[in-house]
Amino acid sequence: MNHDLETSEDFAHKLDSLDTLARFRQRFHIPRGTIYMDGNSLGLLSEDAEASLLERLNEWKTQAINGWFLPQHSWFYLAEELGAKCAKLVGAKPSEVIATGTTTVNIHALVHTFYQPDGKRTKILADELNFPTDIYALNSIIKLKGQNPKEDLILAPSQDGRMLDENKIIQLMTDEVALVFLPSVLYRSGQLLDMSRLTKEAHKRNIPIGFDCSHSVGVVPHEFDRWQIDFALWCSYKYLNGGPGATAFLYVGKKHFNMEPALAGWFGYTKNKQFNMALNFEHAHSAGGWQISSPAILSSAPLEGSLNTILEAGIEAIREKSIKMTTYLIQLVDNLLAKPPYNYTIGTPREPDRRGGHIAIEHKKAQTIVRALNKRGVISDYRPPNIIRTAPSPLYTTYYDIWKVIQNLKDIIDKKQA
Repeated sequence: MNHDLETSEDFAHKLDSLDTLARFRQRFHIPRGTIYMDGNSLGLLSEDAEASLLERLNEWKTQAINGWFLPQHSWFYLAEELGAKCAKLVGAKPSEVIATGTTTVNIHALVHTFYQPDGKRTKILADELNFPTDIYALNSIIKLKGQNPKEDLILAPSQDGRMLDENKIIQLMTDEVALVFLPSVLYRSGQLLDMSRLTKEAHKRNIPIGFDCSHSVGVVPHEFDRWQIDFALWCSYKYLNGGPGATAFLYVGKKHFNMEPALAGWFGYTKNKQFNMALNFEHAHSAGGWQISSPAILSSAPLEGSLNTILEAGIEAIREKSIKMTTYLIQLVDNLLAKPPYNYTIGTPREPDRRGGHIAIEHKKAQTIVRALNKRGVISDYRPPNIIRTAPSPLYTTYYDIWKVIQNLKDIIDKKQA
C-alpha cells in the first residue's frame, strides 16, 4: 500500500465508502460540532435507546404501578429480558445473565459468593493495573471475611506500567489462592487478556475465576460458556451505550446456580414465589439469584433499544470494524506523528487479538493535549501519567473522524498549544 495514499484524506473517505456499518451512525445523537472518541467512557445516545426510554416513561405516566405486570414486557421481568439479549454478546445462556445493580455492587455480590477462604487458600489474585473501584471492593471483601488485605490480596505486577504478563499471572496462581479476579481489558492501555487461557490455568489449580468486562462487552465478542469462566460483571454505559449510570450486568455460570448468593435481596428470590413474602430466602437458580434490589426501570430502559441496535449490527461485525479502525489509527500515528517534533507513541498492543476497542496514544504532555483537543471539539480523555485514550466506536465513528483526530494532534504540536 502506498504510504501517501494510506495517510491521505481521500483514503479515509474511501474506507468510509466501504464501511458496511456506516448506516448506524445516523441513528446516534452526536453532539454538534464534535468528533466523539470517548465511547469507552460513555457511549452516545441512540434513537433506539431514546425510544425505549420514552416508552417506559410513558408506561409510568399512563399505567403507574400496573407497569410491573403489563401483558408484554412487564417491568417485573425486564432484568431477565435484558439479560437474555446481552447473553448473545457474551456467549452465555439467557438464564446466566441478568441486568442488575452497578459494577461495584456486582463485584461485591459475586466476589463475596465465590471468595471462600479455607485453610491455606486465603488469597485473591488481582492485578496492579486494574481500575481502582475493583481494588477498593476486593480490599473491603477480604476484611469482611475476617482476612488481612495486606496479606491476602496479591496484585500481579506490570513491568512497564502498561501491560500484564499472563505468564506471570499464571505463576501467581499458587495453592494459597482462593479466587482470581481480573479485567478483560486494561482501562489505560487497552490490553485484552486471554480469558480462555487464564480460566483454563485457574481451573487446573481448582481456583474459581471471574472477570470485570466493563471495557470489552459490546465491542469484543466473548464465549463465557465455552471458556467455562465462573462469573463476570460489566457496566453498560460504555460500548453498550446504555446511558450515564445505566444498569449493569452480571454472569454466573450455570454450574454454580445452586450456590447461595452471599448478598441476599428480594429480587433474587425464586421468581414465581417472590410475592409470597416468605421470610426465608429461596434464591432463584439462575443469575437472577444474585439480584439484590428492585430493578431500576428507567436506568434499564435505554438498554432495550441500545442492545437491539448492537444485535442488529452483529457483535462479530462490530469487532471486525473496531479492529480495522484501531489498526488505521495506529498506522496514522506511526506514519505521521511518531517522529520529532511530535513524538507520539502507541501504548496499546499492536496485535489485534490482544487489544480491546480503544487505543492509548502516549505523549509526555498528554493532559494538556487532551484539553486542547476538547477545545477543538475532539472529545477524548486523559489517563495519567501520559495517555490520550482514543476510542473509535464502530457504530458511530467514521474513518474520516479518525483522520481528523490525527490532524488535530499534529496541529496542536505545530502551533505549540501543548
